Amino acid sequence: MFSHVMIGTNDLEKSRLFYDAVLAVTGAKPGVVDRHRVFWRANGGTFSVSQPIDGQPATCSNGTTIGFNLASPEQVDQFHATAIAHGAVPVEDPPGWRGGPAGLYLCYFRDPDGHKICGLHRPPKA
Repeated sequence: MFSHVMIGTNDLEKSRLFYDAVLAVTGAKPGVVDRHRVFWRANGGTFSVSQPIDGQPATCSNGTTIGFNLASPEQVDQFHATAIAHGAVPVEDPPGWRGGPAGLYLCYFRDPDGHKICGLHRPPKA
C-alpha cells in the first residue's frame, strides 16, 4: 500500500547514524544522503528522514507509530536492543508477545527525535 515513509528530524547526521545502526538489523544498507534527506531501502520499502523543507523545526505527531516487519522474535529483540544502544527510549512493555499464542511479537521505542517506532513479527498462519 505504501511507497515510502518519511519522518522529520532536527539533526540529520544524528538520525543517519541512529537509523544506519537500527535498520541494518532489517538488512538495509547505510542510508543515502540527498541534500536534507537520508533514504534507506530494504525488502521492497523505503524509509527516510528529512529536515523540514519549510525551515520550521521537525515535530512528531501524538498517536503516530511507524512499524517495521521483522523476520523473527529474535530479530525484534535485536532491533530493539540496537535502538536502545544508539539512544532510543523504550516505551510501553518490553519486547514480547501480545494477543495470546496467535498474536504478534512486538517492541516499541522512541527514536532520538521522539518518533514512536515499532518492530513487529507476525508468525505465519498455521
